[in-house]
Parts: sequence; structure tokens; C-alpha cells
Amino acid sequence: MTVPYPVVRGEELYRGRVVTLRRDVVQMPDGVEAVREIVLHPGAVGIVAIDDEERVVLVNQYRHPVGRNLDELPAGLLDVAGEPALLAAQRELAEEARLQAGRWDVLLDLLPSPGFSAEAIRIYLARELSDAVAEGFVAAHEEILMTVERVPLGECVRRALQGEISNAAAVAGVLAAEVSRQSGWSGLRPAEAPWLDRPEAAGQA
Repeated sequence: MTVPYPVVRGEELYRGRVVTLRRDVVQMPDGVEAVREIVLHPGAVGIVAIDDEERVVLVNQYRHPVGRNLDELPAGLLDVAGEPALLAAQRELAEEARLQAGRWDVLLDLLPSPGFSAEAIRIYLARELSDAVAEGFVAAHEEILMTVERVPLGECVRRALQGEISNAAAVAGVLAAEVSRQSGWSGLRPAEAPWLDRPEAAGQA
């Protein structure tokens, strides 16, 4: 059960290219008012792409906020107006890994930092991989030096548990994929399943 926490007043503090920072004064159940600073975010998709040898496609790129390169899933923002999440995932897989998939399922949905951010990430499982061409895509910025490799799923799990893979979406994705593999890939949601727990605020940035 969700108890309503009315917003008494709010103000936008900053609006950037990707995120917006908002300050809300929220009334707690006991009547006390508390300040909550919220990062609004358009949301994102990530893809656990697994080939016929059960290897996961990982990309490696520089992430300025943490000052180093990270192994990650092919992924991207939901920042194209009106673009469904599945279509965004298919586009990102083609652009970042030059791949397409014959089978798509929802692996899991994440709220990475719900204490301060409305960001929501949908992780897809993509199988039956083949080569693809990303029409009109030109690598820029960090993507210029992005590398792509295929790593056995079990090795990805080991890397995640040892802290060698630390990107939250990648860790959650490979662990969920391993659990799903052990159950024969059962229990997966259809690729166009509704997003049950995506905050309304996620699309307002």
C-alpha cells in the first residue's frame, strides 16, 4: 500500500540536457514537512544480448562522473519523443554493437536510485543475434573509443561478484540472465509488457 505524501510546494532548481533537479516540500504522514531534492530523468534501456554460445555482449566506454572506463551493457536514454522502449533498445543494440536480435524479452525493470532519482531502466534479453547496420549512426564523444566484446555469461557473473563489473544495470542484468538461464529461460515477460513501476516523473525531465 502506498501512503500519499502530498507535495506542499516545489520548485525547479536546474534543467540540463538530460536531467532536471527539483526541490519538493513533502508532507509526511505525521504532518511534518520535509525537503526532498529529486533528479528527474527520461529513463533508459539496457540490453543483455546473448549469442548462441551463451556469451554476453559487453561494451566498454569512459564514464566521466567516475573518471574511468566501465564494462556495460549496450544501453541508451529514452530521449527520443514517442519512441517505445523496445524500439529504443533495438536501435541502441544496432548502434553500439552492430547487432540485431530475432528474439526479445523483458528481463527486469530497475529503479537504480529511488531515494533521490526518478530514473527507471528496462533491461531486455536479446537472443538469436545477427549482424546489423545502424543507418545514419555516427559515433561521437565517448562512443568514438568504445569497444565491444563477447564474454561467457558465467564469466560475467564472476566479474560482477568480484566488483570487476560495477555498472548497476550490467550487474543486475547479468545476474538476472544467469538466474533465467538456470530456469530454462522461463518466466520472462513479453518484450512489449507494460512497465509496471516506472515513475511518472521519469518522463518529465
